Amino acid sequence: MIELLKYIKGYLRIRVSGFSPERFMNLCSNKGILLWNIVREGDVYYMNINLSGFWGLRPVVKKTGTRVAVLERYGLPFFLPKLLKRKVFVAGLFLTIGFWTLSSTYIWDIDLDGNYQITEDVFDDFLREHEVIVGMRKNDLDIETLEKEIRRAFPQITWASAKLNGTRLRIDIKENDAPIIVEKPDVSEGMDIVSEYDGTVAAIIVRSGVPKVAIGDTVEKGAVLVEGKVPIFNEDKTVREYQYVNADADIILEHMTEYTTSLKFDYIQKEYTGREKKSNYFKLGDNSYKLPTERPFQVYDSLIRESRPQVFEKLSLPIFWGSITYREYQNVEYKYTTEEAKKLLNQKLMEFITSLEEKGVQIIEKNVKIETGEDSWVVTGEFLVREPVGMNKETEKEDIEGTETNE
Repeated sequence: MIELLKYIKGYLRIRVSGFSPERFMNLCSNKGILLWNIVREGDVYYMNINLSGFWGLRPVVKKTGTRVAVLERYGLPFFLPKLLKRKVFVAGLFLTIGFWTLSSTYIWDIDLDGNYQITEDVFDDFLREHEVIVGMRKNDLDIETLEKEIRRAFPQITWASAKLNGTRLRIDIKENDAPIIVEKPDVSEGMDIVSEYDGTVAAIIVRSGVPKVAIGDTVEKGAVLVEGKVPIFNEDKTVREYQYVNADADIILEHMTEYTTSLKFDYIQKEYTGREKKSNYFKLGDNSYKLPTERPFQVYDSLIRESRPQVFEKLSLPIFWGSITYREYQNVEYKYTTEEAKKLLNQKLMEFITSLEEKGVQIIEKNVKIETGEDSWVVTGEFLVREPVGMNKETEKEDIEGTETNE
């Protein structure tokens, strides 16, 4: 604190020489003139003195026969006049202060945390619809209303909190882990189960509806397997009416499925030449400014390194700069060996088989062939599988007189 007061009032670094420097310092002490940081070099003394004390040195200098020379000037009384001469610097200083002050009244970054089911793109669209955007004034944001709108727009969010941290808007949400029950629309009763393939029925368990096939029957694609039209009989075994239900059954169909894939003899591989060029860029919001702008190589890829100055990060201003390294490469053509080709084709085949097993498909028989085409290897496969089937189709309505109508 004492050093700060000395700087505000201003002080000098002086050199005292002559007949009796020691008597000079004693008289200064008697008159209450403060001297500090005194250093002796032979018959010469160096010391600091405040401005008010310096103006009272004339009688002391006359009595002691010493000489006083000013070496350095410190403090605001000397700094401000120099500063005021630099008008451009002063103007820039005030503009900078004004810029930071004005920028701190806006929102420059929006941070979302806690979202797992809701994507950031969906949430960004929601914020734009409610005019919550980067660059808006803080005073235009109603935190309480925003939290209510978030919970209203997204039923899976059980808790939402928004708060301003500097120029950053932080939104924390918590989603419901329990499954959301969605009311299913009413479906008119009367649905058949039809086959998606040609094949043979391997198993059938009917819970609702009338089975139209039995185990061992051969069916075509689109054939009705279980009908949703249940007849109600009179005592004389004539149909009195039909009751329409949604057919429900577990049906396993044995059928043939095919698989085909190919692999070109040759392939292109990227190889770097070792030549690189670098350019710098400046990014403000979504706008980027890059130097130089010309195309560095005919074929290349880019490695981007981006940084954000700490002062802008704390203020959450969308200001970045970075560098782009362009690396030249060439597309070199190679040919697969027979072993490489078989390995890749077998890998594709195993991926196909795995996808079938994940769907609950049981493979009974398989016949796979690898053949050589004009410019590629071709894999063809036939699989005898047992697969759960059953596609819903609206039941054809029929009155008791036998007239058919489609509703």
